[in-house]
Formats: sequence, C-alpha cells, structure tokens
Amino acid sequence: MIEDDLRAAFARHEGITPPTGPLRAAIDRAVVRRRRRRLRLRLGGTALAVVAAALAGFTVVAPQHRETASPLLPQPAASAPTGALNMLLVGVDGNADRAARFADSVLLVHVPADRSRLYLVALPRYLEVSVPGHGPDRLNATFSFGAGTPEPDLSRGYQVTRDAVADTLGVRIDAGGVLTYSAVRKLTDALGGVQVCLPQRVHSVHTDRVYPAGCQRLDGTASVDVLRQRVQLPDGVLDRDRNAERYAAGLLHRLQERDTFTNPVVLNSLLQHLGSGLVADTGDSSLPALALVAAKAATAESVGLLPPGRHTEEPEMRFRLDPALGPGFLAALRDDRLGEWAAAHPDQVTRLR
Repeated sequence: MIEDDLRAAFARHEGITPPTGPLRAAIDRAVVRRRRRRLRLRLGGTALAVVAAALAGFTVVAPQHRETASPLLPQPAASAPTGALNMLLVGVDGNADRAARFADSVLLVHVPADRSRLYLVALPRYLEVSVPGHGPDRLNATFSFGAGTPEPDLSRGYQVTRDAVADTLGVRIDAGGVLTYSAVRKLTDALGGVQVCLPQRVHSVHTDRVYPAGCQRLDGTASVDVLRQRVQLPDGVLDRDRNAERYAAGLLHRLQERDTFTNPVVLNSLLQHLGSGLVADTGDSSLPALALVAAKAATAESVGLLPPGRHTEEPEMRFRLDPALGPGFLAALRDDRLGEWAAAHPDQVTRLR
C-alpha cells in the first residue's frame, strides 16, 4: 500500500521536476574547472621548485609527511610580492627517511626591489649564530636541532635554520626551503648536466676523481661530488661555499637555455624527475608569484658574495663577521644596497664564470 502511494506521489510531481541535463552540464563544468585549477597549482609549485633549485642547487621544502603538503599549496589569487626579498636555501645530506646530520650548504638569495639581478650570499657553515632554545652555535648545526631523530622533520629543520639566520643577520626571510643531494642528482641529470666553472683543480677525497680548472659540464653524480669537496681546497669550507654559488649559476643558465621557466610541459616533465612531495615555503606570497619574481631577476648575471669575516679555532672552529666590514655588509643587505657594497668590495665577490 505504501509503495503504491509513493508511486502515485512521484507520478503527480514528475511534470514539475526540472530537467537534469543543465544540472549535469553544470557539474561537468565544475569538475573541469577544478581539474584545471589543480593543474595550475601543480605547475606553479613546480615553477618555484625549479627556480629555487636554479638559485642554489639546494632548495624546496620536502615535507616530512606527504599528507602535510596540501596546506602549504598557494592560493591562486595571491598577488606578486613587491619590494626586496630574501630567500633562504638549505642543502642537506639526508632525507625524510634518514636523519640529516647538518646543513651542508646555506645560501641567502637576495632579490632587489628593482629585480635587476640575484645576489647569492653563501653563508659559511661555521658562521656563529644564535639558535632558538639552544644559544650560540654553528650555522650547520641548526638544521639537526630542528629536524630531530630518528625520523627527521625536514620542514622543522628548515624553520630552525631560518629563524637563526634571520636573528643573526637582522633580516626578514620571505621564502625558502630544503633539498637533499639525491634530488640535486636527479635535477642535474634531468637537465642533461650543468656547466660549472672552477677556478682551480678539484681532487675529490670521496671518489678520487679529478676535476680540472675551467668550465665543464657535470652530471648529477659529479655535481654532488664537487659540491661536497672542501678538504684540499685552498680556502677549505669557504671555497666549498663558492663552488655552490658556481653550480647555482650554471644551473640557472641551463634552465634558461631549455626554456624551463616559461614552458609548462618542460616544467611538468622536470617535476616527474624530481619526484613527489616538493613544496616550497612561500611565506606570505605564493609559488607562482615568487617564481615570476625570481625568473625576472635571473635574466641578468647573478652576483656571488661571501660575508666579510674569518674563522677562529677557540674553543672550536667558528666563522665571525669582520668587526670593521661586517656592520656595513649587514646594513647593505637590510637596505637593499648589495650592488653598491659589492662594487666597493670586489674581493668579497665570487667569480662565477
């Protein structure tokens, strides 16, 4: 009886039921828009991943857990940032499965307000910094304080390093990230190698391979090998930092040669080589917006810089800023005058080519 009543009720209202065709069409359009939006976000994330890698060879925050990546994705409506920007790029010899011992390379990328070029400031690994919650220590130790063990949190490691650098230099860090040596190998090989210009012969203490002075194209394994060397270099760890700047310059040039910044097909292909889980720390901006800013500034030849200072050995090896030149360097960094400072102190400029 109840079934008969229901059938009769449906029959009476069938004539006033709206057609389903327009509703289905609207749902289909919404699905397409959502898919396109996801593609834009994915490509935007790839763009900054590539730009960041171009800036230092060690970039991009790789979150500890894959499910934490989504909240860090940018909102599509974010506008391009204005004014000078500072991006902190950290390279570690570890990954999400193995504890990262130290921050092997730390590069502060300054993008001036006029977007005229990029300034690659290699921060010495033994630079004395103030670590939140731990007191004075060396810069390369900050990452392990944050990442922890036995299962490291790469995002937290970056945050502790970022806070220490910001406090020590007195600057705001607008964006940045982390990349492991494994990802550097994949990135370099995906691009068909990177040209690195070495001012002197490098003999690897790890592989016994010899890299002659001059410009040469290196594959991923060779690039990481060169980036790790410091023992037999004239200035030790400082020359290691300079070689990181040289690799960055070569990588940036290679990316421009292959039209990587503006070709979404190339960007997506490169993402497949880098693997999943690559998400940048964008601060108050977005991945696509930062990518456009960095790409514009990267059209001119980058300038490599080392902070003025020296190493001391008491009680252990530390790098301290020069009391005479250090304050001027920090003021130039804060006031967006690194171009003037570099012109006045050519001995602090790294020859990239």
